[in-house]
Amino acid sequence: MQHAWSAPVLARFRAFALLAAILIALTAGAGSQAATEDSHAYTLEVNDVSAKVGQPAILRATLTIHSCCRIMLHHRNRVGKLSSFDDGVAFAQEVVLGTVENETIVFEIPLKATKPGTHPINGLFRVGFIEGDDSMSIVSLPLIANVVGTE
Repeated sequence: MQHAWSAPVLARFRAFALLAAILIALTAGAGSQAATEDSHAYTLEVNDVSAKVGQPAILRATLTIHSCCRIMLHHRNRVGKLSSFDDGVAFAQEVVLGTVENETIVFEIPLKATKPGTHPINGLFRVGFIEGDDSMSIVSLPLIANVVGTE
């Protein structure tokens, strides 16, 4: 038995395919410099951070929505599943909510380096945006960055 794909299902499939391409590009570009990802809907920028061991620091990430879309304000735009590959970073919160500023969602992630050196961290952004008049998308994007602990 065959089923016809409805417009909302196709729109979600296209959004998923776009996200898969972005995830591949972000993973391939991970490094010690700021990572920026452009799509037709948004730009994601994550900057690495350096901090004295044991001192509080903030990792800042911004997601800017382009003119074709709007931020879904009623969605809980957040970053979670924060972790350090080598336990060199402690996070103050499990989930950090984004703050909407114009057409940008700003994430300020409080953390502390627990030992000296470069420590890769990761997490998962969950953000919602509206494309056109009624096509809503909730996307998951990886957070990939480095925290440098200094003495």
